[in-house]
Parts: sequence; structure tokens; C-alpha cells
Amino acid sequence: MPKRILPLTDIQVNKSRPKDKNFTLFDGGGLFLLITSTGGKLWRFKYRFEGKEKLIALGAYPDISLAEARERRLDARNKVANGIDPSEVRRVQREEEALSQLTFEMVAREWFGKNEPVWSDSHRRTVMGRLELHVFPDIGSRPINDIKRVEIVTLLKKIDDQGISETADRIKNYTERIFRYALNNELISANPATSFKDIVSKRVEKHHAAITKPIEFGGLLRAIDDISASFTVKCALKIAPMVFLRPSELSHAEWKEFDLDNAEWNIPASKMKMKEAHLVPLSRQVVALLREVHQLTGNSEYVFPSIRTNKRPMSEVALLAALRRMGYTKEEMTTHGFRASARTIMDEVLHIRVDLIEHQLAHEVKDANGRAYNRTAFLPQRREMMQKWSDYLDELKVKK
Repeated sequence: MPKRILPLTDIQVNKSRPKDKNFTLFDGGGLFLLITSTGGKLWRFKYRFEGKEKLIALGAYPDISLAEARERRLDARNKVANGIDPSEVRRVQREEEALSQLTFEMVAREWFGKNEPVWSDSHRRTVMGRLELHVFPDIGSRPINDIKRVEIVTLLKKIDDQGISETADRIKNYTERIFRYALNNELISANPATSFKDIVSKRVEKHHAAITKPIEFGGLLRAIDDISASFTVKCALKIAPMVFLRPSELSHAEWKEFDLDNAEWNIPASKMKMKEAHLVPLSRQVVALLREVHQLTGNSEYVFPSIRTNKRPMSEVALLAALRRMGYTKEEMTTHGFRASARTIMDEVLHIRVDLIEHQLAHEVKDANGRAYNRTAFLPQRREMMQKWSDYLDELKVKK
């Protein structure tokens, strides 16, 4: 006959004291109290399910009294009798509890972390900046599996009503992708951020303001020469028209990307909008300016470091602010506008081949078979073009 186990009493449980090693006090029916060497008193229930011995925790004494532990044992035994594994029930409960603590911001930052390696620095800052400013304050702290469609619609309309429909449209895209990420990772059962047609006002596409008349562009170049600004900002502005890169590509330039002896700037794919490495042939004028800058910032990772610390690059806003101090409004000229200025004048005035210009703008240019040219294509012709462009800009500066 199996040994009969006498049920525990409240006095036994209360007065039990730890020993050098863990030991157990049995109550019968699979319930026992595990007393650890550190003084813990933990209720455990041992049972068999589908031929396997299993064990689950029922809580700790004195938070869970002897009577409450017996009630939990009874509930677990009833589940086993009905073909339900208490351990599996507990696992599902823990997962549901964990999901209920998972906020939108937590998932959004995880989604951001998965994507940021393939995004440019400027895009990373833009995406997170929009989320932190417009989204997290409203729904960031909400459990992601509790957020309803109406909450997202309300958020988008709120942003749209501020007159920034482009931002609302972008955030509509971000939220849909974040919820899709959550759905694909089984954090939610349905995506509440789909089919948002007509929620946000139609965006009117705006081109970056740019000066495209040669005489006026010459005036801009003279204004850059005369501007009262820090040496690095002034040099960056002088170089900007000659390389006509996107503002982030210029402001985040690193010395390791340059080969001044061979007059080349090799920008890695991670910094380019199209995620393709880009080669910029440098004119004599640009190389001379960079050698000047190197004397001041050569000990920094960045060609144009922040005025506050050389461990961070200059902000794109610094160049834009300089243009505004020079008197150019947002309707007249932007830092991105240097690209349009070069594209127009090189084509219409200098009659340079459009495919060469497009290639140097880092736009996709394809051959007769529809294949995109690589970054070194037409390099001799582009070197000649970039030198011709810098020489032309020097001539423009003296014409009035």
C-alpha cells in the first residue's frame, strides 16, 4: 500500500523554518510546499498529463494560504480530468499578460530598430522625430493589442487639421507598417491601421525651391562668399553648388570617404537615398576647399562637424538657416534646390548630356538593355563635367 500522507496544518506551514538544503512538506493530492534554504515557501502541484509528469507553481506563502493553495490544486486537477493541461493554460495566460504590457511605443521602437540599418541618417531622424512628436504622446503608452481603429483615425485627423497633411500621410504609412509588423510577429490578431483612404487631405506635391536663372544664381554664389558664418558652414555652402548632393549627404560627409589625391568622394550606399554607393568626382575648386577645411576639422570623423561637438555632424538646418540669413526665403531657395539649379543650368545653358547629369545626381540611369549603370560608369566624362561646372560657377560669380 502507498504511504498515507497526512494533510498539512496552518501551524505546520507557518512554523516551518529553512534548512541548509531545500526540502518539501506534502499535503497530498500532488500539492506540496517547497521550503528553500533562503527562506522561501513556495506552493507546487505535481501531476501527470498524457503520461508525462509535470509541475506548476501555485504561488508563495503567506500570500497564498494553505486553503487557497488547496483551491488552486482542485482547479488544476479538474482541468487535468477534463483533458486540459494546467501548464499550457498558465503559458497562455503569461503570454496574454505579457502582450497586455506591450505598448505601441515599445513595438514601434522595435520596428524602427529592425529597419534603421537600411535607412539613411536623415530618414532615421525624420521617422523617429515624427513618431515622438505626433504619435507617442497620444497612443504610445497604450497596449498595442487594445488600440482601436477609431483611435488611429482620430490621431490622423488631428495631425491633418494642423495643416500638415504630408506629415499625416507619412504617419498613416508608419502606423500601418508598425501594426503589420506586430501582426506578423503574432503580437496582435488584426491590423487596425489599414484602408485609410480619404482620411488625410490630398497632398500637393511641392518641388524644392531653386534658383535656375544663371545671373540670379551668380548673385547667390556671391552672397555665399560674403556671408558671416562659421568657417565650416561657409565652406559647406561653397561646396554645395559644385557637388549638388542631397543636404544630408553633404552635412554627414566623413573624411574616410574622400581620396583628395585622386579627387574622389565615395559615399557608401547606407547614406544614399537609393541605397546605391555613389562616386562624386571632385573639381580642383572643391579639393582646394576640402584641404582648407581639413586643417580645421581633420581630427574629427566628420568633414563638417557640429559647432557643439566634433563627434556629431553638422545639422542640415545649419545650411538652411544660413540661406535664410542671406535673405533667401523658402519660396526662393533651399539647400536641396542646388540639385535643381545644377540640373537646369547644366542642361539648358552648358548643354551637357542629360544622362551624365542624372547619373551625377544619383538618379537611376539605364543602358539600352534596361540595366542600371554602376557608380563608375562614364567616370572620365563626369570628371570633365564636374570641372566644367565649377569653372562655370566661378565665371558666374563675376558676372553682374
